[in-house]
Amino acid sequence: MAMSPFANDEDDGMMSEINMTPLVDVMLVLLIIFLVTIPAMHHAVKIDLPHASSQPQDSKPAHVNLAVQADGTIVWDDQKIDDATLAQRIAQAAQQSPQPELHLRADRKVPYERVADVMSAAQAGGLTKIGFVTEPKGGK
Repeated sequence: MAMSPFANDEDDGMMSEINMTPLVDVMLVLLIIFLVTIPAMHHAVKIDLPHASSQPQDSKPAHVNLAVQADGTIVWDDQKIDDATLAQRIAQAAQQSPQPELHLRADRKVPYERVADVMSAAQAGGLTKIGFVTEPKGGK
């Protein structure tokens, strides 16, 4: 019989089991916190918005058809023009609001240099939207 109440032989060894009670308590507290905060994050302010009868505008910006024929002739909206007139029309089109799109059609036999000249004239004139028009394979 030992004199000290703490001198028990059973308490001298290491405890080999993990106490799960604090872990379960922490997990339950975290679960409650998440259950309370998740609906608060999705909460939206409910307001009564005014009603208007306006329709969205589906206006497409204007476009200019510009074609370069096989012999290098430039056609602006079905009118043959020269290089000086091309520069003037590009400058006028660049001033419009909204700015029109330039749809460029080039014959497959036209030299690339001529197409590059037209593109550089459009860029120098201030047109920013240039699209190339092509035909699908098998079409005319």
